[in-house]
Amino acid sequence: MSIWHQPIKLDEVNRWNANCAVGHLGIEIIDAGDDYLTGRMPVDQRTRQPFGVLHGGVSMVLAETLASLGAAFVVDLTQYHCVGQEINANHIRAVAEGWVVGVARPLHLGRSSQVWEVKISDERDKLVCVSRVTMAVLAAPMPG
Repeated sequence: MSIWHQPIKLDEVNRWNANCAVGHLGIEIIDAGDDYLTGRMPVDQRTRQPFGVLHGGVSMVLAETLASLGAAFVVDLTQYHCVGQEINANHIRAVAEGWVVGVARPLHLGRSSQVWEVKISDERDKLVCVSRVTMAVLAAPMPG
């Protein structure tokens, strides 16, 4: 059974993200299952820190992007919007090149909050980062 309130159209989501931080970092949403959302991000000059490996803060951008999108698609956006409330991450392994893939799954879907776990892996399917993101669900459509 799907957790999504509305269908996720990957091409539309990627168009939304194209002209903001998400697009600038090369993040793409590549899959949505019944209870998960998957995105990928290149490890290149945009996402590496000065020592040549994936910047931990950029991993957190990928995690928060996936959790925020997931949270938004769970609620009725004509009545609610979701905002990040807390994020933490454990950085497990360095990555110097290629792609990382994040998979977001909900741990809790409540009326006023959601908690998402995001696991980010490298191209060899080795865990790079695990993050937990808490989203506040606000009773009003997204401003603007």
